[in-house]
Amino acid sequence: MNREDLDRLLARLERGEIARDAVLEELARLPFRDLGDARVDLHRALRSGTGEVVLGQGKTPDQIARIARTLISEQAAALVTRVDVAAASAVRERVPELEYHAAARVRAYRGGPPPAPGRGAICVVAAGTADLPVAEEAAVCAAYLGAKVERVYDVGVAGLHRLLASIDTLRAARVLIAVAGMEGALPSVVGGLVERPVIAVPTSVGYGASLGGVAALLGMLNSCASNVTVVNIDNGFGAAYVAALVNRA
Repeated sequence: MNREDLDRLLARLERGEIARDAVLEELARLPFRDLGDARVDLHRALRSGTGEVVLGQGKTPDQIARIARTLISEQAAALVTRVDVAAASAVRERVPELEYHAAARVRAYRGGPPPAPGRGAICVVAAGTADLPVAEEAAVCAAYLGAKVERVYDVGVAGLHRLLASIDTLRAARVLIAVAGMEGALPSVVGGLVERPVIAVPTSVGYGASLGGVAALLGMLNSCASNVTVVNIDNGFGAAYVAALVNRA
């Protein structure tokens, strides 16, 4: 339930179209639905504007399916991140409404009205092809959250001419998400080219001394570009969520 749903429910009560007891029952069910091994938060959209998002990693296909089915039945929308191919196939049999975005490892469904699109575009910039799973997670999640999304891929700092070829796209965006592994230099370069917020996403891509993304994370945290902020390693969803909020402000 979101604010619009609650407003419609109260309006029906005022018009006498629904009994007071029925409204109380709806509100009693509002905070969460207890599935035994999961308590699905049905109050989140009312509190924060966006419903609960499911992290598929570590969950069984049955758990993912039951949680997603609950979200769809209650809020006509569901987003599940980090769903591998095997789990995605099993979930599809149980919840066929969920569309699978293989490159992003995301399953998503939105049957209700789309969220507010925001005031501009979110541009997802990826350093290399190996960073695309995280970049696509960010792009798909941002689109699910209502944003117009632009993609600028394979533009790492080893060949800056590739990035500069897309300068108009970069500068037209209202928020940018820069995804990079290795030494994590891309967000600083992007930040120096635009006057918008840049959300940096370090990835775990790189050789031994990259330490599973720690080197990129530290490099981004030490960025000399003042408009760069950083989320956790491989956290494309987190970057998309914050970018969508900034884009709506």
